[in-house]
Amino acid sequence: MYNMVLLAIEWASIGTKVLQFILSFSILVVLHELGHFLPARWFKCRVEKFYLFFNPWFSLFKKKIGETEYGLGWIPFGGYVKISGMIDESMDKEQMQQAPQPWEFRSKPAWQRLIIMLGGVTVNVLLAFAIFIMIMWIWGDRYVPVSNLKYGLYADSLGRKIGMKDGDNIIAVAGKPIERHGSAGSEIIMNEAKTITVLRDGKPVELTVPPGVIGQLNKNRLLGLALVRYPDVVDSVMPWSKILKGDVRKGDTLIGIDGHPIQYLSDLIKDTTFDYIKDEKVVSLTYLRNGHDTVQVQIQRNEKEKGALGLHYKPMEDILGSVHVTYTFWQAIPAGVNKAMETLSNYIRNLKLLFTSKEVKAQDSLGSVISIASIFPSTWDWQSFWTLTGIFSILLAFMNVLPIPALDGGHALFTLVEMISGRKPSDKFIEYAQMVGMVLLFSLMAYALGLDIFHAFKFK
Repeated sequence: MYNMVLLAIEWASIGTKVLQFILSFSILVVLHELGHFLPARWFKCRVEKFYLFFNPWFSLFKKKIGETEYGLGWIPFGGYVKISGMIDESMDKEQMQQAPQPWEFRSKPAWQRLIIMLGGVTVNVLLAFAIFIMIMWIWGDRYVPVSNLKYGLYADSLGRKIGMKDGDNIIAVAGKPIERHGSAGSEIIMNEAKTITVLRDGKPVELTVPPGVIGQLNKNRLLGLALVRYPDVVDSVMPWSKILKGDVRKGDTLIGIDGHPIQYLSDLIKDTTFDYIKDEKVVSLTYLRNGHDTVQVQIQRNEKEKGALGLHYKPMEDILGSVHVTYTFWQAIPAGVNKAMETLSNYIRNLKLLFTSKEVKAQDSLGSVISIASIFPSTWDWQSFWTLTGIFSILLAFMNVLPIPALDGGHALFTLVEMISGRKPSDKFIEYAQMVGMVLLFSLMAYALGLDIFHAFKFK
């Protein structure tokens, strides 16, 4: 029964991630395509299809309303609207060989075509602004200040390469002060920092970042630098736990395992002595209660029960304390817009590193829908869901506006050239450019998917 509960929890966790990804991605795709659909209809263009996800060979659902077929495809890599007289993903060459009709995209003035092409990007930008504004208004901004890390950090492998010691606290990267916990790793990568400053025994100490650390930090998804040290305090005990024997209560602090002292959660990683725990049938835990009483608890497993204890510990924010900034609706508007633009700025800086950095490699930075789905939390959290949706919306807008054939930015570039020069590129040229762009995009998607599959099997 216990193993069935654990298996159900694991599958529920994966299912929750997948559902959040599908919902988020569907919102972004539908609204992006609506950004093309609405101006096309305003300018009297005929829209033949409106699809969520791609539908080669068959559709999961389709229904024609008026002159437009609405449908659901089966490949969750995007979506599309098929506008009459436009060279797009459908590559409808037969239609383009016929004489232009008044309701076709190619018959419209250049300025109308430009608005139609940039409609999706515009909607994604406005959606990101709206999401971040609402997040700031409803939830505000919560973070753990670096100054609150009173127990310091545990220096993991990359931290030790830099020269960090347990108890250090990173207070600056490349001379720039760090205010929020969790930002040091990304700042090191984005700035290709040569130095960091730590607070050690109350005094600032500057450490040099050796070659190779930035590349490893980026490859490991920011893992391996340092972990926050704080005591393990029980928050709740799950009633279904069958392997935990003893009276453990909310508020108890873990201080020992089989006679080995435990001070912080990071001690379980730091001390390899504890590697045996996952395979041991009987393990003794020592808890401190009310600051002076000790309580002994045992883990008793049989051959089939080697899973979780059924204990939930207090999160770092509850133990160390956090700052919660609240906003009125009018204050949330500039705060939300700034958050969206900051997200975009950081993404562009990271993208730039792929072409300029000797350490940041594409194979360590790219990811497919598998990577995107894995980012979502394993339990449904609306704040996390909308935050990630807002981030993806602003990034989708940026990626689509790049002047690459097959993307909105490529079509917009050709239209701008036409408006400036007065000469419209031939349909044959646009057709070939579309084909080249699609090959590049699908190759990149296949490469990213391959990397995800490789990483998944590599770390099994």
